[in-house]
Amino acid sequence: MKVLLHTCCAVCLAGPLEDLTARGFETALFFYNPNVHPLLEFRKRLKAFKVFAENRPIKAYADECYGLRAFLEEVDWRSVRQARCEGCYRMRLLRTAQEARLRGFDSFTTTLLVSPMQARESVLKAGRLAAENSGGVFLEEDWRPLFDSSHEYARRRSLYHQQYCGCVFSEEERFAETNKDKYIPVSERKDER
Repeated sequence: MKVLLHTCCAVCLAGPLEDLTARGFETALFFYNPNVHPLLEFRKRLKAFKVFAENRPIKAYADECYGLRAFLEEVDWRSVRQARCEGCYRMRLLRTAQEARLRGFDSFTTTLLVSPMQARESVLKAGRLAAENSGGVFLEEDWRPLFDSSHEYARRRSLYHQQYCGCVFSEEERFAETNKDKYIPVSERKDER
């Protein structure tokens, strides 16, 4: 069976790819992530995807268009987090299903199913809907046990490791309570002696 593996990032890719290969799937990779912002973050993740794929005997496809406007048009960004994420999953998996059909794949799946931080049931729902709309088959995997090994693989190979899911809203949630890159006047800094 031929499967197109939607790849959210290179960090989450190793475990699912290894599993599919071991099970005899003819696998190709597809990077489509209009949710990733800002532009420089998008480029870092795309580059890591390409670095991962370049020394492997595997087909890798990437939509290299920065998708800020498409993302904001498709996803109800004014809504609560869950609704935004569901719209994002739908957008990416529908496109993956369409790409799979266009390129002659029997099925598709996503590395989103490796992360325990993703809303698994929402990802599955989006995958099923994409399969219905495209006539394809969505492989419902549970790769969460492979999360740590995927991340370790990426660390050993010095692949770019992002610090938030992708959209500007997840970036805000990730760093809102930190002092990362904030200027703190000397008068307000704690004495570190």
